[in-house]
Amino acid sequence: MADTPDDRATARQLQVETHGLDVIADAERKGAPRTLFWPWFGANVSVLGLSYGSFALGFGISFWQALVSGVLGIVFSFLLCGFIAVAGKRGSAPTMVLSRAAYGVRGNRLPSVISWVLTVGWETVLCALATMATATVFERLGWGGGTGTKVVALVVVGALTVVGGVMGFDLIMRLQTVITVVTGVLTVVYVALVADHIHWSTVSAIPSGSVQQFIGALVFMMTGFGLGWVNAAADYSRYLPRGSSGRGVIGWTTFGASVAPLLLLVFGLLLAGSSSKLDTAVAADPIGALTTLLPTWFLVPFAVVAVLGLVGGAVLDIYSSGLALLSAGLRVPRYVAAFVDGVLMIAGSVYIVFFADDFLGQFMGFLTTLGVPIAAWCGIMLADLLLRRRDYDEGDLYRPAGRYGDVLPVPLLLTLGATALGWGLVTNSAADWLTWQGYLLEPFGLGGKSGAWAYANLGVLAALALGFLGTLALGRARVRDQEAQAPSPAGEGAVV
Repeated sequence: MADTPDDRATARQLQVETHGLDVIADAERKGAPRTLFWPWFGANVSVLGLSYGSFALGFGISFWQALVSGVLGIVFSFLLCGFIAVAGKRGSAPTMVLSRAAYGVRGNRLPSVISWVLTVGWETVLCALATMATATVFERLGWGGGTGTKVVALVVVGALTVVGGVMGFDLIMRLQTVITVVTGVLTVVYVALVADHIHWSTVSAIPSGSVQQFIGALVFMMTGFGLGWVNAAADYSRYLPRGSSGRGVIGWTTFGASVAPLLLLVFGLLLAGSSSKLDTAVAADPIGALTTLLPTWFLVPFAVVAVLGLVGGAVLDIYSSGLALLSAGLRVPRYVAAFVDGVLMIAGSVYIVFFADDFLGQFMGFLTTLGVPIAAWCGIMLADLLLRRRDYDEGDLYRPAGRYGDVLPVPLLLTLGATALGWGLVTNSAADWLTWQGYLLEPFGLGGKSGAWAYANLGVLAALALGFLGTLALGRARVRDQEAQAPSPAGEGAVV
């Protein structure tokens, strides 16, 4: 009896994906833009979104200011992901390969390394949070929440993440669908159970903050959500047929990624604004602190929803981090790169879980610091996409002697310049290793490192704007020259 299409699809999902940086052939491209909803929703439905309510209020702003900053930051930053996702269906290659059209084939190794560090950092944070949340739940149940529990939880969470990343696209899409349904249902139950802890009179009494504090919260939301994903935005849309609607890709990516964080943010703001005790606890254990509001019988389901939601994001990160590592020049199969990143993720999680004292300070410093160069890259990539009228020449994305060149100095210098400007306009006093930042705040008349603009995180916006406007001004001739050349012959030149 012949296999049905569903049987063949299931068998394919159980195999390790062999695709690395290569172009996805037309015969293997499938689905519709709406299928992008599942990976993006599953990666962002984590209950960590509730903790962002506490993070936002930590900037010293009111509920309404925090809500507006969150809505703008989440939707705008994921809209950037949607725009870059269009490059995937136009070029059929991973995000950090498509970036070669702007930087040159080997020149693109600099943003690839930055992308790799960011995604490894994110998967480490998510893995550590899932471990700490599990330990907190076990402690409340009286089952032990000490070192042994944390070790077992870390092994389980790490194994789930690494297996998903190593297996690749088909298993990830199937996994994210399950995570979306299970996590979505259990999150609704959580909201219903803790709704009586909301006290609107307390929330509405929170005083308003300054414009600078509002901007700081807005940029933090951008870096915590969409700007943490832009460098991977085309990794899944590359599997769509070439004729897929560009608007559909943008819309489903933005909607799928934004809808859960928006709903979770609103509820997180109401909870954190109602209890200063909870607000403080979230800084130390962003997920575990949320269990203090729950009845005992729902603690195990909460652990499930917390772990699955965080694993959903970590799996996408480890998949993309492996691709970024290959793009940076490591010559190994994709699944080996994903495994290497998994080992680093577990090592970093060990440090966060067992040795780090201040999670929130280090987390904010990580987001802001890496958010600056990623914002610069994002601006350059968006402008490069805007200037293009044709699809990418897929062969030349792998040839240093092709139309996209080897090392292009202008975008590299623009990235370095935008990063230097951005780091000069951000600060983070909670992370000792970042005290050198903010060196331009005083020369620019913004009050120095202790002034009103010190925590507005203007550097992220400045890097994004400089990368975008600089490429529009300086890259037009380069793009026109690239698109004027005849299609490259197959198999010609060195492939990297």
